[in-house]
Amino acid sequence: MAIELLLNGHDKDLGGGFAVRRLLPAAKRQAVGPFLFFDHFGPAEQRPEDNHDVRPHPHIGLATVTYLFEGAIFHRDSLGSEQEIQPGAINWMTAGRGIAHSERRPARLAQQPYVNHGLQLWAALPEEHERTEPSFEHTPAASIPALEVDGVQVRVLIGHAFGKVSPVTTFSETVYLDVALKGGTSFVLPPLAPELAVYAVDHALTVDGEAVAPRQLAVLRPGAGVAIHSTAPARVAVIGGAPLGHRHMWWNFVASRKESIVQAADDWEAGRFGRVPGESEFIPLPERRFTA
Repeated sequence: MAIELLLNGHDKDLGGGFAVRRLLPAAKRQAVGPFLFFDHFGPAEQRPEDNHDVRPHPHIGLATVTYLFEGAIFHRDSLGSEQEIQPGAINWMTAGRGIAHSERRPARLAQQPYVNHGLQLWAALPEEHERTEPSFEHTPAASIPALEVDGVQVRVLIGHAFGKVSPVTTFSETVYLDVALKGGTSFVLPPLAPELAVYAVDHALTVDGEAVAPRQLAVLRPGAGVAIHSTAPARVAVIGGAPLGHRHMWWNFVASRKESIVQAADDWEAGRFGRVPGESEFIPLPERRFTA
């Protein structure tokens, strides 16, 4: 059996009808490699009257990793970064000791409908880097290595695979691939990292003959390559890397020590994270506070 665990995820409304499918963390699995948060949003039409903007909010102890298949999101953060996130690019924001950011509809799309579709992941940081200085790194689509493997298109978003190395900076062994299968084709995924998982973005797959439904995350048994097959054109995300151990998670905070989360909550409430330039709104702390 190639698959150790199949995760179905659950639907979550982030506000204003903005729905996502959350695969990680799960009751049976917190993380795959460093990735301990996995949201799939869309494809969903964004209309001018919709308000799916995510107001400024804080993070510690993690890196947000945003990747779009379609659409656009405008990122601002408390460092002063401003970046329109477009399909095919990787946007890696290291929260470290603390950062605030917003994710909004780009101004150029304010009066027209468009479709947003993508993935947002969080990568835990190794304990020695949990309080590193925050930063934001945008890697445009043209800088992401792409290749063909046995007729299958592969983009190496993060890490290294098939002789290609992504320019995205990471703090631990990390793998993230975007794979486009043609109908009736197979793709052999080697054991690229100690932990790997395969996500069926839009169509059913088989992994060494085992069925994976659309929007299921298949956590693979370590150490062996697998054959991924689809009868229809299918998009597949591969995530993984070296495990970093258990993390405490509450709201937007991740830490190896509970006390760090309590301090981050106090800092956000007291306005010590710094403001996002050009923003006056913010998301308040949840009413039910985390306790160490």
